[in-house]
Amino acid sequence: MEFHGAKVAVFIGGRVLVALRDDFDHIPFPECWDFAGGGRELGESPEECVLRELKEEFGLTLISDQLVGKWAYQTTVPVGTAYFFAAHLPTGAESGVVFGEEGQRWMLMTPEEYLSRSDAIAHLQDCLRVYLERL
Repeated sequence: MEFHGAKVAVFIGGRVLVALRDDFDHIPFPECWDFAGGGRELGESPEECVLRELKEEFGLTLISDQLVGKWAYQTTVPVGTAYFFAAHLPTGAESGVVFGEEGQRWMLMTPEEYLSRSDAIAHLQDCLRVYLERL
């Protein structure tokens, strides 16, 4: 299974966990709101990749059984296949967030807010929209 990375929309209560990416010219989507996730490390499955990235970026530990809505999508930066997941946690789970070293800050926002923002990553808006339509 060839893919370059994975993302997860973590719902905490009725809101999604997002991070504002750093404002560096050398990274994709600088200063845009992003979901947890990132690049695949050697031999990882999509689930292993996204769970590791979630732990690194937000300090949250989930198990693969908590991931739902898995599907592959195509990206242009980088070019290739990535995987999208969702996870649902109860209100209050944000107290366990320990923000990592990447990004400027984190927040919870409603799915509608994420979908309406011009500074959200467009292909992740599409993934979220599809996920919500499938609920």
